[in-house]
This record gives sequence, C-alpha cells and structure tokens, in this order.
Amino acid sequence: MSPFDVASLEAELEGYKKQMEAPDFWDDVDEANKITKKSKPVEAKLSAYHKLKQAAEDAETLMEMAEEEEDDSLEGEIREAVEEVCQMAEQFRLEALLKGEYDSHSAIISLHAGAGGTEAQDWNSMLYRMYMHWAEKHGFSCTVLDYLDGEEAGIKSVTMLIDGLNAYGYLRAEKGVHRLVRISPFDSSARRHTSFASVDVMPQLDNDDGDIEIPADEIKMDVFRSSGAGGQHVNKTSSAVRLTHIPTGIVVSCQNERSQVQNRETCMNMLRAKLIEKRESEKMEQLQSLKGEMKKIEWGSQIRSYVFHPYTMVKDHRTGVETGNITAVMDGEIDAFINAYLIMS
Repeated sequence: MSPFDVASLEAELEGYKKQMEAPDFWDDVDEANKITKKSKPVEAKLSAYHKLKQAAEDAETLMEMAEEEEDDSLEGEIREAVEEVCQMAEQFRLEALLKGEYDSHSAIISLHAGAGGTEAQDWNSMLYRMYMHWAEKHGFSCTVLDYLDGEEAGIKSVTMLIDGLNAYGYLRAEKGVHRLVRISPFDSSARRHTSFASVDVMPQLDNDDGDIEIPADEIKMDVFRSSGAGGQHVNKTSSAVRLTHIPTGIVVSCQNERSQVQNRETCMNMLRAKLIEKRESEKMEQLQSLKGEMKKIEWGSQIRSYVFHPYTMVKDHRTGVETGNITAVMDGEIDAFINAYLIMS
C-alpha cells in the first residue's frame, strides 16, 4: 500500500476504531495496546495529509480572492501561505519515506567512543548532547538506559531511548562512525587531533513486536551496580543487568530502571531488536539493511566529518550535504543530513 493511498489509510484507521469501540476491547489489555499502537502512525499520516490539504485550499482561496478583487495588498499574505504549504509538503513527503516495518517506533541509540582516548570520549559526550538537543527540538523524550563515564573526561559509552513517533525512522540515518577534527583542549601543545565515535541505532520493541523467541539457555545474565548518574538507589543496589546472547555474542545492558526485573525486561527487548536486525541483514545480504554493518571505529570508515579546525564544516560523506554552521549542528540541527539520507535511500 502506498503511503499516499488516503482511501486505504482511512479504511485501515476505521477498522482500528471499530475494534477500539467494542465493549470488550480492554478485556485483553495486551491486544488492546497492540491495536492502539498500530493505529497511531496511520492516524498521524492522515492528520498530516488533511492539514496539508487545508493549507493548500486556504492558499488557493487567497489567490482567487486577490485575482477577483484585483487586490495587490494580499501579495505578502499569499507568499507566506504558499511558503507554508511548500514546507508542509516537503515534511509530508519525508514522512512518507518512513515506510519500513519499524520506522514508526521509538529509537534506542548507543554511542561508543572509538580511537582517540580521552579526546574520543569527550567527542562521544558532544554527540550525546547533540542527539539530546535534536530529540528536544522534535518533542521527543530522552531516557538514559546505560552509561559509562570516561576515564578522565567525557563518556565511554551511553545508550538512550528516544521516545516518539518515527524516531527510529529518522535516527537510523545516523548509524555509523562520526569523525571529529579539532584542536584538542586536552593537549597542552594545542595540536590538532582526529577522534572517532560510533552511533548504533535500533528500534524499540515491545513484547508483541516481531517473532523472535530466545530460549533461556541461550542467555547469560550478569547483574552489577550502576556506574552512571541515576540517583542514590541505582548506585547502592545491584539492579543493573547485562545480557549476553551466547550464540551470537551480542551484549546489551540497562541500568536505568529501579529494579533488576525492569532492567532485565528492557534488556530482553533490546536483545530481540538486535536479533531482528541481524536476521534482516542476513536475509537481505547487503550492507544497507536494517542493521547494516558496523565498521571499525577509525580513520576511513566515517559517515560524517565534523571539522572545527583549520576551518568549520560538517559534511556527510554519503549524501554530500555539508554546512559551515557547526555550532547549530552541535546544538541538534541535523535534519538536513537526516532528510538527505532518507531521500537517497
């Protein structure tokens, strides 16, 4: 079904509404939540379509009025209305590109410092701040699931949940190695340094998503005390959980929740997401699949470069999009890179 097939989308949403209006809808809470979740992206697409349609009709009415009355004073208002329609149409087109099975989901994003020691760990903390600001600008909530401080400064690794409709669809464009070039604040000789950090992105899955079953004997669980900022409780008890999937070697961890049981449940959903991505990657037999191939975190494997010295520029090596406003980028203005990637892919 095409994402612009309005009649089919309306029929799909009507089907969900009929189910939700049934007297016994909430008798099965899990099934009810599943249907409610499925209805949200469909409702959002239709809402965006109707808003765009209304804006276009309003702009057309203004133009007809100006023509009939030969009123040049409406020119400025017409220009603004047309510009708004163009912006809405572009956003609608981009959202229509989010048609992957998991694109409407929230995203779990993990940042890992690569080659470069303390400098790389500081770079990792800068990326963490960038994505936090991006999430805030889009009205998404952000929750840290796992956190490991740098040895002297910055962050060795951090995993966070960015919660909101289509968060994964957008952020999957960020997966890869990010390269920083700058004069290091940690170098007393003020030399230029190159640092790397990797960004991994996966969709947040609930228990009813996908069809991955993980036998208990394939999982090794370790518990430990939380090491990151999380309040007194998480630091005093061994509530943090690390799960290792023995057949694949995939490791996930969570220390955000207050109880070991909650952290284990979050880890299980993360593990299932990684296994689904791995399955999709193997099935498609190509690098640019749901999971893709995580390259080595070093020179030559970056998807984007952030240059602070000797000039200022951020360039995405996949799409060719670049900007000299590096301050805005580090403040979360990365939509130009994300949108170009969506169009290209």
